[in-house]
Amino acid sequence: MPIKFLAEDDRPREKFLQKGKGALSDSELLAIVMGSGNKDETAIELARRILSSVGNSWNELSLLSIKDLMKFKGIGEVKALSIATALEIGRRRAGQEITEKTLISNSDTAYSIFKTHLSDLRTEEFWALFLNQSNKVIQMSQLTQGGISQSIVDVRILFKTALDNFSTGIIIAHNHPSGSLKPSREDILITQKVKEAGKLLNIQLLDHLIITQNSYFSFSDEGLV
Repeated sequence: MPIKFLAEDDRPREKFLQKGKGALSDSELLAIVMGSGNKDETAIELARRILSSVGNSWNELSLLSIKDLMKFKGIGEVKALSIATALEIGRRRAGQEITEKTLISNSDTAYSIFKTHLSDLRTEEFWALFLNQSNKVIQMSQLTQGGISQSIVDVRILFKTALDNFSTGIIIAHNHPSGSLKPSREDILITQKVKEAGKLLNIQLLDHLIITQNSYFSFSDEGLV
C-alpha cells in the first residue's frame, strides 16, 4: 500500500512535522531519505527490511557500498546515494560535536573522538590530536589516507603541524579495516619513530590508538609508549 493511502499518523513526513523528529522510528527516518519504496513494499517496509539486514545498526549500514545498497529491490543509484549521503552527514555532524579544548584524560576519551572519524572506514587513515600543556585539544587533523592495508604517516608533517599549533603533546591514531586490534610491525615502528622524534622537539607522544568499528587498542595502556 503506498504511503499516501496510510493513516496520516503513519506517514513519516507528516509525523515528523506534527510530532517532531524524535517521534520517528529508524525505519521511518530511512523511509523519508529514500522517498519511496518499490511496487511490493512501502518505503517504510523497504527501510525496515534494509535495516533488519544489518542488525538494525546505522554503523553497519554505513559500511554498505552503493552497489550493496542497490541490491535491494527498489534502490537505484539515486536512492543509494541519498542513503550514503545522509549517513555521511550524520558522521560529520558527530565529529563536529567534539569541541576544541576537550580535555583528554585517558585513552577512552581519545577513542571517543577518533572513533567518529575512523571506526567505519574501508581504508586506513592516520589522524592526530594536538594538545596543549593541560592535555586539552588544540586541533585534530587527518594526516594520511591509504589503501586497505596501510596508511603511512610522514613524521615531518606530523611535527610541523604540532609546532604550528604550539602543541606539547600529541596522540596519533589509525584504523584497521580488517577488525584486528593487533599492532603490526609497522605500527610498532612508527610509534617508536614518532616517540623519538618528539623527544628532540620536546613534544610528547601520549598515545597511539588502533581503531576498529567496535573497539580500540591503546599503546599507552599496554605500556608500549
